Amino acid sequence: MSVYLVRRLLQSVLVLAVMSLLVFIGVFAIGNPVDMLISPEADQAEIARVTAAMGLDQPLWSQYLHFSGQALKGDLGTSFVHNVSAMGLILERLPATLELAVVAMGLAVLIGIPLGLWAGVRPHSLAGKSIMTGSIIGFSLPTFWVGLMLIMVLSVLWGLLPSSGRGATVNVAGVPLSIFTADGWKHLLLPALNLALFKLSLVIRLTNAGTREALLQDYVKFARAKGLPMRRVIGVHVLKNIMIPIVTVVGLEFGSVIAFSVVTESVFSWPGIGKLLIESINLLDRPVVVAYLLIVVTMFIAINLVVDILYSVLDPRVRLADSAK
Repeated sequence: MSVYLVRRLLQSVLVLAVMSLLVFIGVFAIGNPVDMLISPEADQAEIARVTAAMGLDQPLWSQYLHFSGQALKGDLGTSFVHNVSAMGLILERLPATLELAVVAMGLAVLIGIPLGLWAGVRPHSLAGKSIMTGSIIGFSLPTFWVGLMLIMVLSVLWGLLPSSGRGATVNVAGVPLSIFTADGWKHLLLPALNLALFKLSLVIRLTNAGTREALLQDYVKFARAKGLPMRRVIGVHVLKNIMIPIVTVVGLEFGSVIAFSVVTESVFSWPGIGKLLIESINLLDRPVVVAYLLIVVTMFIAINLVVDILYSVLDPRVRLADSAK
């Protein structure tokens, strides 16, 4: 177990190093932020002064070495636009995105697994066919279009929920959260539903496929032959054995929800890191873009590690120590 964890941590460090190089080259080789930050009427002396102050007059390799050295100290640079720590700026917006992602994935799991089980147990019933048809529709609809429709119907026409902003927040251990206020939930529901739709469809189809396959296995047939009630067969024998692929996909999709919530945050003006990324790209705020990407990569690596450890909890046959050999 310990050997496996050490090996995974070393792999994670290597992935971070390679990603930092690729991200740095990709971001810093595009455009010139000085053109966005100074007046078009500025003379060459002013342009040279600003360029030197931002460290953009150095060769790309020199900039990367400086960035790497600062990153090892926990400093991912200073925002060109806001003139504050890029990491601090992202960490300030991160709770809003994490809150949105957790609620969206929670909705997808809490609704998707029961619906997938139902459709898997009764695949030829009207309800089962309707659930699977709905999952196909959920896959097909573009996220931005669904968001606009939710705003038009639930916010503009019916006036049930607000269409933008985060609402009232409460500080929990110094972290502002909106899930503990009624106004916060009103602002959270629409973007969370929009973000959860695709993941909900994925969980439904994954659970349905696993359930239909598990029902054909000998251990399920034996359990039913012993006279166990169907509810126990599904809850104990089927659900437990289909949870490994579900945990894998949900874990990876949770990372993707955090990383790719850009569209939803833009449509609903949700003040998270996705919206900050779009603003930073438009303004060529390179340190913020690089810091965002590296933080997201780190979160992906951490989530993958947690998912691997959960394997041994869900199925004792999965031995992490053997996986390291």
